[in-house]
Amino acid sequence: MRTSIQTKILLATSVLISLIGQPALADVVLPDINAKYVTIKEDNPTRDAGYVVGDILERTITLTVKKPYELVKESIPIVGYEHRWKGQISGIELSKVSSEEFKHSDSVTHVIHLTYQVFTTGKLAKPAALRAEILKMRNTEKKEILQYRVPSFNFRVSPLSVFGSVKLKEELSPFTPPFLIDSSKQKLTLKVLVGLLGLSLLGLLYILGMHAWLPRMGAPFAKAYRDIRKMPETAAGLQQAAARIHESLNKTAGTSLFGNNIDSFIQDKPAFSPVKQDIEKFFALSRKVFFEPESAQNLNEHSKAWLMKFCRHLRDCERGLRPEASA
Repeated sequence: MRTSIQTKILLATSVLISLIGQPALADVVLPDINAKYVTIKEDNPTRDAGYVVGDILERTITLTVKKPYELVKESIPIVGYEHRWKGQISGIELSKVSSEEFKHSDSVTHVIHLTYQVFTTGKLAKPAALRAEILKMRNTEKKEILQYRVPSFNFRVSPLSVFGSVKLKEELSPFTPPFLIDSSKQKLTLKVLVGLLGLSLLGLLYILGMHAWLPRMGAPFAKAYRDIRKMPETAAGLQQAAARIHESLNKTAGTSLFGNNIDSFIQDKPAFSPVKQDIEKFFALSRKVFFEPESAQNLNEHSKAWLMKFCRHLRDCERGLRPEASA
């Protein structure tokens, strides 16, 4: 009899000891609430890599709970909570929590602001996460408690400094976008300079060009200049050059131009005023070439060169440019 009583006492004692050894508040896995009663919007950090110890990560969860369910506010995470991963402290601490509530006719919207701080580092970049928070939902009609899991946010924590030799190609994180240098100002400056260079080259080509594919390059003196360049360095070539200039002067003046109506020509065409003395000199040379054969024989071989220079000055005037002073 005594043995039976002792056996029962020992059995009750062992059961009591086993009950005491269990956690008083064990985490109970609750059923998940139907997704149609809860909508969520997450505002997570804009980047998911490059964080170091001491950095702050802010996260905002906007949760809308439809009736007959309501959020159990006591299930909102508390400040100072440092969750564990595989039994070890993760090093991500919840440092600040605030919430707002907006009531509607058939639902309640909760805006939960969570601020986390990084308290972990290492020699190499390592993964970390803002935990998947578990919020409790109460059914006000059936008096039941369900749970809703807020998704986690994964990121990477980088070391404050690099230890040892690093192979950059192997250490580049696929989560980190390349750091781009803003070169918009330099590109704009380069485009402006290229534009100015193009305009300068076009102006230079227009001034010195021999061809007629640019505006006003097919004018009388421009054509005459091209023709005179091809004429021979002979007396016959000198006459041809002078006749060609006479032809261009008459075409520009709109009438036959002689030595006695040069002033009228200049008055009608003021762009040719810088070469008035050259025009007078040309008529003197032309008179010798065509009407004074004896004097023409004494003309040196440089007369053709002077006619080319004179025609070039006339070409500049018809293009609206100021020619250089004649020698």
